[in-house]
Amino acid sequence: MDVTALGQFLRYGVVGLLSNAALYLAYLALTAAGMEVKLAMTLLYALGVAQTFVFNKRWSFRHDGLHGPAFVRYCVSYGLGYVINLLALFVLVDRLGYPHRIVQGLLMVYLAVMLFLLQKFWVFRSDITLPTATGPTI
Repeated sequence: MDVTALGQFLRYGVVGLLSNAALYLAYLALTAAGMEVKLAMTLLYALGVAQTFVFNKRWSFRHDGLHGPAFVRYCVSYGLGYVINLLALFVLVDRLGYPHRIVQGLLMVYLAVMLFLLQKFWVFRSDITLPTATGPTI
């Protein structure tokens, strides 16, 4: 891993650890209070996406590209993560009976790595350029 990627990964890790620790505690509190597991995950997942975009764009990846397209790619990435999270909870918890606290904790680690890779190589990629309009050549 090059120095830039290592720095990105470490900054991403700080954002992710702080965010996910708070969100996981909120998940445990909501489910302990009786909220259904997948509903709690859905609400907190949306909150997590919203709160981490700015930190990851500006600090973790130091991306100076356009805000809008990066946010769309960010949401697509997290949408994919959400579907994987939801399906895994359905299969592993609802169908196979594994404890949701452990399953969700492990999913958070898996998804963090997957989302780092998507952000590094797609969402906040430094070589994304917009096509430029050129007139006819004479």
